[in-house]
Amino acid sequence: MELVESCGLQVIESCLFMSSQGLSVSYQKYFQELLPPQQYNSWIKPLLFEIDGNKVILTAPNSFTLRIIQERFLTALSKQAHDFFGFPAEIELRLQKKRTSKPVVPNELQSASTPVPATTPKIQKSSGKLNPLLTFDTFVTGKANQLAHAAGLQVAETPGATYNPLFVYGGVGLGKTHLLQSIGNLVAKENSDAKICYIHATNYVSGVVKAFQTKSFDEFKQYYNSLDLLLIDDIQFIADKPGTQQEFFYTLNSLIDTNKQVVISCDTFPKEISGIEPRLTSRFTCGLTVAIEPPGLEMRVAILLQKAANSATPITEDVAFFIAKHVRSNIRELEGALNRIEAYARFHKKAISIDLAKEALKDLLAAQNKQVSIENIQKTVADFYRIKLVELLSKKRTRAIARPRQIAMALARELTQLSLPEIGNTFGGRDHTTVLHACKTIDSLRNTDSTIEAEFNLLHQTLRG
Repeated sequence: MELVESCGLQVIESCLFMSSQGLSVSYQKYFQELLPPQQYNSWIKPLLFEIDGNKVILTAPNSFTLRIIQERFLTALSKQAHDFFGFPAEIELRLQKKRTSKPVVPNELQSASTPVPATTPKIQKSSGKLNPLLTFDTFVTGKANQLAHAAGLQVAETPGATYNPLFVYGGVGLGKTHLLQSIGNLVAKENSDAKICYIHATNYVSGVVKAFQTKSFDEFKQYYNSLDLLLIDDIQFIADKPGTQQEFFYTLNSLIDTNKQVVISCDTFPKEISGIEPRLTSRFTCGLTVAIEPPGLEMRVAILLQKAANSATPITEDVAFFIAKHVRSNIRELEGALNRIEAYARFHKKAISIDLAKEALKDLLAAQNKQVSIENIQKTVADFYRIKLVELLSKKRTRAIARPRQIAMALARELTQLSLPEIGNTFGGRDHTTVLHACKTIDSLRNTDSTIEAEFNLLHQTLRG
């Protein structure tokens, strides 16, 4: 992860007369224009900027962020400082001191079950069931969700004008609901008169049934057709319900034709939903379809550290890495594992350590070791790429065989406790250097090839159940 090249921005002369505080703010905003949003929000935005003569002091909220800045950004930060100020500037990194009072909730991905503080204002009636904590400010962005985040933000800023409908799909616990609620909250904030409805698909089905039973279908249609923004979660639950699908199709057409925004979430790609009418899946894809993938290791660690920072039992980086390495499927399970560890530590009145984390998560770890075997990985990968298992384990080097074999090796390294030589032995007696090369190749491809990244994540999630 590297800083982008300078965009050629020139510092206006008035900067020379700005206060130190004002200059530091401008310097931080300077990076916001230079960097992709996910890089800025993850690593630069949390820093405290301070200008002291020819020195730029950057204070990180935790040692993990400090290390990332030092290892990946420090050289580029120095170069950009020279471009910004017009003279060489020393970069000093500091770690923020712990505060005795409870800190403000940081920019992290909150669970929908988090209790609403007493000071939170009540959501307006037009906002339906929106959770005020689920906003773009609390939505952690990264490679796994950056396109979905950008599309959601644009839809919220100009509802009905672009990407209509916006269809977001991905596995459970990856932030689809958070994104839908963020869109609703921003629209409600910008337009207090907007009629907004957030609803789960199962509740929409119940509404259709009730409308039939009470003969109030005119009122039902009138309500949905009058909306400015419809956010419907887990649309796959209207599968095999032709009556509901027909009414939703009419509602969808009515809203889109009148430039009213519709945002839909699902657990799979539209055309892969079984039991849905073709005309409806075709309508789903007439706007923009975006995926949310499982978060990478760094993003999982950052989420854990930020969440724990507001807890009475904070965790160390080592513990965060341990949890993140063993809980990879989704953010919901990640937070659940952290909550379990914290509860275990409180009950036993012990400090959180890796040993305590292992004890608290022993059932989860045992289940993982039992479920994910090298044989299961090999069979799953072979079935996915429609090749024979014997071919996957053979000496064949054609691309159609070699690439799935490399993916299987990379998955085996992540999902099992086997050593590199042990993995190589299960793949036709290959040595550990072959396995290491395969893992490095797939790791590199995942950063440059979106297809490989999507296939790897799908296989990973399938194997983890």
